[in-house]
Amino acid sequence: MIRQKIVAGNWKMNGSEASISDLVSGLLEISESSAEVVVTPPFPYLSQVAELIAPRNELVLAAQNLSQYEKGAYTGEVSAAMLTDFKVTYVLIGHSERRSLYGETDEVVAEKVKVALSAGLKPILCIGETLEEREAEQTLLVCERQVAAVIDAVGIQAFENIVIAYEPVWAIGTGLSASAQQAQDVHQAIRANLASLSTPVSEKVQILYGGSVKASTSAELFTMPDVDGALVGGASLDAKEFLDIVKAAG
Repeated sequence: MIRQKIVAGNWKMNGSEASISDLVSGLLEISESSAEVVVTPPFPYLSQVAELIAPRNELVLAAQNLSQYEKGAYTGEVSAAMLTDFKVTYVLIGHSERRSLYGETDEVVAEKVKVALSAGLKPILCIGETLEEREAEQTLLVCERQVAAVIDAVGIQAFENIVIAYEPVWAIGTGLSASAQQAQDVHQAIRANLASLSTPVSEKVQILYGGSVKASTSAELFTMPDVDGALVGGASLDAKEFLDIVKAAG
């Protein structure tokens, strides 16, 4: 099965009204691409970015997180319904920074995926191992555990509407990156794990790689049969670098 590649830029807690306007202007110089190109600004700038990209259909809007609760006394949280008001399509869930810095467990992540799906949002489910877990040869066990929690909550068929982003924690923001073959090996194992429950779903689900993705390494990465795109961090804040990654995706 031919799966469309996705190149998603996670801007994290970066930017200002002026710098984001400049960044989006640069991104709108995108050449025609077969990949779906996703931008993930901080919450305060969702409206600004939505307005800037609306005249063109070349960029898709995503959010960096959402609450597992529908509404109520949850100060500082953002609900799925609020995101849909801003025409958000995708939402990152379970990013390693949310797991490690804010204590999000596999169960909380699964609840968030369920809420996102119910609201018509497409979750980008982030999974991946720490350096200690990789050195202990637990990479696949960790990834399988993180995916299993979501399967328990929403079922395997729901993965037809879920994107998986494999992000080895040791590679995020460190300048280190898994080799293309290392990424392929893990992606292949993730897909095989899904196939044990549903081959059609496993063939459809898009699995992105994240972890210090750069234009200089993305071309080889995208030749791997089970790598369906990238979740890009720091490089997504540079319009030219990010568009070079998009170009490498086809």
